[in-house]
Amino acid sequence: MKRALLTGASSGIGAALARELSRRGYALALLARRGDLLRELANELPETVAIECDVADAASVKDAVEKAGGVFDLVVANAGVGIHTPAFKFNVADAETMVRVNILGMIYLFDAVIPKMIERGSGRFAGVASIAGLRGLPTTSVYSATKAAMQAFLEASRIELVPYGVGVTIVNPGFVATPMTQKNRFEMPFLMTAPEAASVIADGLERGDRVVEFPRPMSLFMRTARLIPDAIFERVVGPYSRKAVKH
Repeated sequence: MKRALLTGASSGIGAALARELSRRGYALALLARRGDLLRELANELPETVAIECDVADAASVKDAVEKAGGVFDLVVANAGVGIHTPAFKFNVADAETMVRVNILGMIYLFDAVIPKMIERGSGRFAGVASIAGLRGLPTTSVYSATKAAMQAFLEASRIELVPYGVGVTIVNPGFVATPMTQKNRFEMPFLMTAPEAASVIADGLERGDRVVEFPRPMSLFMRTARLIPDAIFERVVGPYSRKAVKH
């Protein structure tokens, strides 16, 4: 039986992906801070263990991975935090939280599981970044920056790990209906449900895709936006920025 480990598995994309991977025959180790929700989910699924873990703490991650057995066919760094950080009322504590969870949380997990994958000559590591990491978006500067950092780290690591038989996948979702996006007070284009997102992610992971990016219209828009001159991009997103701040 294939074994998978997921962080941030207590709700949202993580919980939906846990259910989807279980349906596809994986034995699961689920990690998150909210132990009560995690145990409820684990009790629903066969061959599943729940381990409380703070991904922002390297020792906690290392200990959780060891408790889960240490050897996995698939590891998904899904834990993430998104907090609006408009520049005119910047909050450094919120910024630090996102850096610790989104970037360091992924790196701590990478450090804890990759040596065993290299030793075995197999395995896949995936990081759930975001389409928001493709270009800096107003009011979400730090979130966009952390997701861009994740993408760069995973891209470089993917190239380096090919000779060792270890695959790396970047997952870039658009807007997905989760507890994190519920606080958004603006219309979210191409909004998907968490189960829909989980199915797309699982398909991409099983194919061994380098990048799993969805929904397609949002992906095409943001990929095109990377090529737009700064002056034009600013005129396009400026009205959105002012609207988001008002909310």
